Amino acid sequence: MEIRVLRYFLAIAREGSITNAANSLHVTAPTLSRQIKDLEEELGQKLFIRRSHHMALTAEGMILRKRAEEIISMVDKTEAEFLSMENMVSGDIYIGSGETEAIKLIAQIAKELREVYPGIRYHLHSGNAQDVTERLDKGLLDFGILIQPADLSKYDYLDLPAKDRWGVAMRRDSPLAQKDSICKEDLLDLPLLCSRQAVERGVGANEFCQWFGDDFEKLNIVTTFNLVYNAAIMVEAGVGYAITIDKLVNTAEHSSLCFRPLTPRLESGLNIVWKKYQVFSTAAELFLERLKEAFD
Repeated sequence: MEIRVLRYFLAIAREGSITNAANSLHVTAPTLSRQIKDLEEELGQKLFIRRSHHMALTAEGMILRKRAEEIISMVDKTEAEFLSMENMVSGDIYIGSGETEAIKLIAQIAKELREVYPGIRYHLHSGNAQDVTERLDKGLLDFGILIQPADLSKYDYLDLPAKDRWGVAMRRDSPLAQKDSICKEDLLDLPLLCSRQAVERGVGANEFCQWFGDDFEKLNIVTTFNLVYNAAIMVEAGVGYAITIDKLVNTAEHSSLCFRPLTPRLESGLNIVWKKYQVFSTAAELFLERLKEAFD
């Protein structure tokens, strides 16, 4: 299985037709068609459903697309790292994170490093803890920011000097908006929007789950989400109340939403992590040195 053919496959999946993909790749349609046919024979699976004016992925094709995207991403990252070795310090640094205001600490270090080495570029990936650690484990990220509690056994890490405060995002015209803080009893009869991680029980469960305790199953969770931007739109539409951390939802004076913290106070610490025995690019190594100077 050649990298070039995987790029061809992804182009067809993206464009939806051999002709459009051939135009974007600057190859002939018969050449592209033959390469995909050879790939299907090599894998022993049909990858596309061919219709008159459109090609759709089969279930097997969808699996290959996910794997091919990971492989191509890793190849591009590796090529960029080796290219940077030939020049002044430059290269790409890949950082994954959930939604947290603590990214401001990382942004300051990134800015200072680029002032010295303008050839360094940053690539940010937003996702929940499971998504970030999965990409870390596959080598697609150099660093990840995880909200505690998290399983750190596979990683080296630094504690970030910041904490995320939990609370409820709601409409300003909600009766609960008259309160200064929200207690457990206030939440029992409300339609709630919670992050998927927040509703998981057991090892590594979100601190909100632990904070609420034995009555957690009584909560009326009507929507789950992994990033809060779209959840805030649902709250604004009146779907429910979002359990989230402070300063992620727009609650400025002109906004129709507001934030009220939980009581007793609930805060989560944060870690920036990387794989043990990780071999970094020069750029990522410099970034790690700055992290340690700032936070170790």
